Amino acid sequence: MGMTLTEKILANKSGNSSVKPGDLIFVKVDLSMATDIASPLTIKVFEEIGMDKVFDPDKIALVNDHLTPAKDIAAAGFSKMMKEFAKKFGIKHYYDVGRTGISHVLLPEQGLIAPGDIILGADSHSTTYGAFGCFGAGMGATDIAAVWAEGEIWLRVPETIKIEFKGKLPKYVIGKDLVLLVCRDLGMEGGTYKALEYCGETVDNMTMDDRLTLTNMAIEAGAKNGVIAADDTTMKYLEGKLKKQDYQIFKSDDDAEYHSVLEYDVTDMEPQVAVPFLPSNVKPISQVENVKVDQVMIGSCTNGRYSDFELAAEVLGDNKFSKDTRVLITPATTEIYQKMLKSGLILKFSEAGAAVTTPGCGACIGAHLGVMGDKEVGVFTTNRNFAGRTGSRTAEVYLSNPAVAVAAGITGRLTDPRELS
Repeated sequence: MGMTLTEKILANKSGNSSVKPGDLIFVKVDLSMATDIASPLTIKVFEEIGMDKVFDPDKIALVNDHLTPAKDIAAAGFSKMMKEFAKKFGIKHYYDVGRTGISHVLLPEQGLIAPGDIILGADSHSTTYGAFGCFGAGMGATDIAAVWAEGEIWLRVPETIKIEFKGKLPKYVIGKDLVLLVCRDLGMEGGTYKALEYCGETVDNMTMDDRLTLTNMAIEAGAKNGVIAADDTTMKYLEGKLKKQDYQIFKSDDDAEYHSVLEYDVTDMEPQVAVPFLPSNVKPISQVENVKVDQVMIGSCTNGRYSDFELAAEVLGDNKFSKDTRVLITPATTEIYQKMLKSGLILKFSEAGAAVTTPGCGACIGAHLGVMGDKEVGVFTTNRNFAGRTGSRTAEVYLSNPAVAVAAGITGRLTDPRELS
């Protein structure tokens, strides 16, 4: 019996010729990541272990993204603690305000993610990295501290759910809409401790940005990791970026055994929306139109990339945003922010009535830069819409792609962007 893509990666990194679901293995870790909000506990545990050095300072990344620029004194303390740890242990992949971004967009941008690697982060959306044909997963602070100490960790090999898309994506339907369908069908627990392997002709023709959205939201179905086989599109993205050359490309065997298979034809698909209060409460836009919207937020590790803002600008055209709706534009990284400056996108959104914020996770996690008030309604391009996540527990958030979000910003109501073109 052959192996799936995830099984091949784990077999290689554990020194085994083969592994099967359920096996307990120790694997070598190629990169571990912690953010300003997670690093304090990780550092505390690392210090309690009594280590005087990290396993490899070049294989650790520390990113200011959740609460920065510091939203309060406590947040400033978190960043200070992480910065001092980076200096003490010679960690060069430390990203501070003005040079940072949301970790799951920043690390690929910096060329730190390679095919065949094992990437572990103290953040659940570390599944994002699997878009590069590697194993990416989130872990708790204590596990990451153990990785910093030893450079390896134990894992249970997950079963794999194969998710195949076929057909050409219709106008204003992107990766976000596809992964919302997966969340709808698997629910919040259907992928628990399983690998979601995305494939098919639709995925083959997707950009890396769309692929990253697919793997980003694998965790919303409870998955251990999301993964897409590396191909020419992957390597073109990594050209000139990749920091290492000793990577390996794996593909699933034809006779690999899967837990289950989901198949979708996207040919006649319309934009999808997750209605409050779960990412799995998914409906086509035609079934949720005309809901009054108080705030729109375009950004996050799910849809804060340059192509997302290009799509948003296309829908915006010469329109202005409704005076009854706040619109927030949050580039995912400093590099994306600068590219938007140079291309004129920031000016375009600002002149239309939007506020452009510094890169970060603030509004997505309800920390700052766009917290929702009582009984307000928002359309966010983020990955979660749980009650209270983005501010007041009575606020309601609808998840969508950037085209739907911009349309809502223009009309002040949930609107099918195809009606504006």
